[in-house]
Amino acid sequence: MRPKVNFLSDKVVQQIIDEAFQLLMNPGIQIHNREGLELLAEAGAQVDYNAQIARIPEELARKALETRPSEFYLYNLDGEPVVHYGGDSVQFDPGSAGLMLLDSETQKMRPPTTTDFVNFVKLVEMLPQLDAQSTAFVPADVPIGISDLYRLYLALNYMRKPIITGAFEKDTWWYMKDMLVATAGSEAALAAKPIAVFDVCPSPPLLWSDITCQNLIDSARHKIPAELVSMPLTGAAAPVTIAGAVVQHAAECLSGVTISQIVNPGTPIVWGGSPAAFDMRQGTTPMGAVGTWMMDAAYAQVGKALGMPTHAYLGMSDAKLVDAQAGLESSGGAIIGALAGVNMISGAGMMAFENCQSFEKLVIDAEIIGMAKRLIGGIEIRDNPIGLNLIREMGHDADYFSHDHTYKWFRHEDYIPSRLIDRREPEDWEAHGATSIWERAKEHVQQLLSSYKPSPITAELRDELRAITTRAAKNVGMDKLPPLPRD
Repeated sequence: MRPKVNFLSDKVVQQIIDEAFQLLMNPGIQIHNREGLELLAEAGAQVDYNAQIARIPEELARKALETRPSEFYLYNLDGEPVVHYGGDSVQFDPGSAGLMLLDSETQKMRPPTTTDFVNFVKLVEMLPQLDAQSTAFVPADVPIGISDLYRLYLALNYMRKPIITGAFEKDTWWYMKDMLVATAGSEAALAAKPIAVFDVCPSPPLLWSDITCQNLIDSARHKIPAELVSMPLTGAAAPVTIAGAVVQHAAECLSGVTISQIVNPGTPIVWGGSPAAFDMRQGTTPMGAVGTWMMDAAYAQVGKALGMPTHAYLGMSDAKLVDAQAGLESSGGAIIGALAGVNMISGAGMMAFENCQSFEKLVIDAEIIGMAKRLIGGIEIRDNPIGLNLIREMGHDADYFSHDHTYKWFRHEDYIPSRLIDRREPEDWEAHGATSIWERAKEHVQQLLSSYKPSPITAELRDELRAITTRAAKNVGMDKLPPLPRD
C-alpha cells in the first residue's frame, strides 16, 4: 500500500477546475505576444489586440486537454528512459536559476563561476537519488545575454542524465534548441527521445509575457516538452486563500496547455509551478512555508484530475546557512511532494528564496530524497504468512542477524544513507573527530567529485556545442568562451 496525501476533496477539485475555465473567459488571459494572440484567435478565442486579452472558451481548453499526452519520458544521453512524467511517478532534480552560490569555505553567498557550474553538474551525476540535471544557477563570468544557453552548454558537456532547463530570451531559445538537436542527433531524434524540458513561466495574475509565451510556442512547434511554472503568491499576486490561489494557478496552466496544443497537438506539456505563501511580515516568498507545500500538493492534485503530468518546486529552504532551518524546510517539502505523487520535484540544493545553490546542501538533500522515495515505496508484504513461520522458526532465539531472510531483505526494507548521516555511538563519533553534518557534507562532496566519470559525448559534439555557443556569445560582444575545466 503506497502512502499518499490529498488536501482537496474530489468535489473541491472539480469546483476549482470549473472556476478556472470561467476565468479563461472572464477576465481572460493577458498575452503580451502577438503570435500567441493570433493563434488563439484563429482557434476560436475572443481576442482584444489593443488590451492584449484573449478570452478562451472552455470548449477550446477542453479540446487541448484531449490532445496533450498524459505521460512521456525523458531519456539520458545513452538513449535510456530514466524519467517518467505521468501517473504517480516521483523524481527529483536540483532547483534552477539561482544567482548565488554558498561558498564552501566562507559559508557566504557569492556569484558562481563556470568551474562551479561544471562541478555542480558532476556532483548531480554522482548522486543516484537525483533523477535529472537542471541549469541550476547562472555563472557570473559570461554576459547575462547568453547566461541561459551557456548553462545548457556546460551541462551538455558533462551530463548523462536528462535536464530541466529554460530560456531567458526569445532568441537564445533557438541556440539552446540547436545544442539539444546536436546532442540528440536530429530534430526527429530529439522529439522521439527528449533529453530536456523547457520551463515556461506565466506571470501572476493571468498573464503571459512576450518571452515566455514565445518560448512555449517554439517548444511546442518542435515537440520539445515544456513545463508550466505558474507562480501565484498568496495575498500579493493571487488570492490569500490557498484554494483561491490554486484556482488562479489552474487557469494559468490551462491557458498554457491550450496554446501548446493549438501549435502542435500531442506535444508534451507539464502542469507545474513555483507558488509561495507570501510572508506578510517580511514581504518575501518563502519556499519552505507549510502553506507553500500545501499549495503545491493541491495544484498537483488538480493537474492529476485533468490527467496531466505534474511538477513542483519543493524540497528547498529559505535559510541562508545550511542549518537546522534548511533541514526542516527541505525535508518537509520533499516528503509532501513525494506523498502527493508529483512527477518532478525541483529544488534540491536550493536556499534563500530560490536564489542560492549549495553543494553541501545538495548532498544533504539527496539523503532526504532517498528517505522520501523509500517512504512512498510503502510497506510491502515479502512473505506469506507475513512473519508467522519465521518467528516460529526462530522462537526465543534473537539471532536474526545470521538468518538468510535478513540478508535477503535488509537492503530493501530501509533506506541506507551514506556516511554523511551519522549513526554512530557518541563515543565513536567523538573518536572520529566529532564532525558536524556541514563538515561531513564538505568531505562527501569532494569524494563524489573525485569519482566522477567523464560524459559519453564525442570530441566532435563538444566542438559543435562550443561553436553554437560561441556564435551566440559574439552577439553580446564576447569573442571567446571561458575554457572548460578538465574532466
